[in-house]
Amino acid sequence: MKTVSWRMIGTLDTILLSWIITGNPLTGLQIGIVEVITKMVLYYFHERTWYNINYGLGARRSNKEYK
Repeated sequence: MKTVSWRMIGTLDTILLSWIITGNPLTGLQIGIVEVITKMVLYYFHERTWYNINYGLGARRSNKEYK
């Protein structure tokens, strides 16, 4: 729920800023809708990329030996 509520706040921010900049509420809404879709797709590929990177995992694995 925290992630969903934060995404909603971010999207509302995008819609309002787009409306203010363009002066057109419909344009703001259209930009907000496209933003939600593109952010979800980008997040998916970002997570998949980081899943395949071993960044920091070696240090975490070596710390388990000492605990």
